[in-house]
Amino acid sequence: MPSPQTELTIDEYFRRRLMPVEGAIPHLQGIEMYGSSIPAGLVGGDLFEYINFQQRYDIDARIAAALRLSDEYLEPLGEGESARNGVDAHVQWMQLKPGFYEADAIHYRMAKRSEQLRIVEGLRELPTTAGVLLVDAQGHDIISAKIASTVHDTFHAFMLADLDQNGKTTAELFERINLRMAESVLARNDLGTDKDESWRENATMLYGELRPGGSFRFVDFGHPPPLVFSAEYKKFMDIGKARIVEFPPLGMAIADDHPDRNRYLSMGMRAHEIGSADLAEITLMSPGDILLMYTDGVYDGDDEAVRMQIEQVIRDHHNEPAKAICNAVLQFAAQQDEQKKLAGDDDLIDDKTAFVIKRS
Repeated sequence: MPSPQTELTIDEYFRRRLMPVEGAIPHLQGIEMYGSSIPAGLVGGDLFEYINFQQRYDIDARIAAALRLSDEYLEPLGEGESARNGVDAHVQWMQLKPGFYEADAIHYRMAKRSEQLRIVEGLRELPTTAGVLLVDAQGHDIISAKIASTVHDTFHAFMLADLDQNGKTTAELFERINLRMAESVLARNDLGTDKDESWRENATMLYGELRPGGSFRFVDFGHPPPLVFSAEYKKFMDIGKARIVEFPPLGMAIADDHPDRNRYLSMGMRAHEIGSADLAEITLMSPGDILLMYTDGVYDGDDEAVRMQIEQVIRDHHNEPAKAICNAVLQFAAQQDEQKKLAGDDDLIDDKTAFVIKRS
């Protein structure tokens, strides 16, 4: 048992859990990245995390397991043998059905082998892929931290399943997270169900994956969109917001074609579940180009004056490493907080997170 001196308070626990770990920064050729957070109090509702696939997962072992299964799936069971895997169990079920032909089992085994080989292809791309998860739960207190932590845990649980089934992240992963954060019609408790209260669990999320060529593909649930600073023109560029699909915050809109649609409350309309076409993509074209992601404690995505000020901050520091640029943006945001305090607007101060990707 730890001594009383080493025991964490609940605030300290969540603060450490939600803060990024610098040692987890992925290293991609031609790419620098760095992110950091400043909570508004002892703990906040912002969560930022690097997804370092090589560090977090044993990719080689996963590839070996998928290749082993691809061979095993082709091997028919001997007389009286027990099922070795799910494919064997399904073939045994097929054999009990009227009209079964042995060729059906062979074709099924070949299809499942092909599925494993597709998984291997996905896994082999992970060493040159870096992920970034950015979550902003409403508020900046212990409840907000718990909501952000729930999104974090749900994300990683579904990521494990996605790597097992697909060898990569898919759009289905985000649909499942969205459903997890939705409010059940028959809730097990009264949280958020009082018609006189506007409170409910609410969080925005942006998750993206980066490749060495500067391609950043992402999905956005109610989060302010990234900003792209051009090294050539020394300003933020128009990235065409019209082509970026932005879903409502997590849990706010359930797709009409989801089988459990009538079991959850939905505050928005969405015709279909998320597909690969709904993922947006930004490419840092030239050396020195910078992509900035942030939470609304830094910039709410709408105030043009603040946008221009952040642009000037990056212009002043664009030749510096990603870490220095990120810290300069957060320092600017902290200075804005001081002005809010002087004006008596302490309630407008929020958690601050910034993440910088720079093409070197």
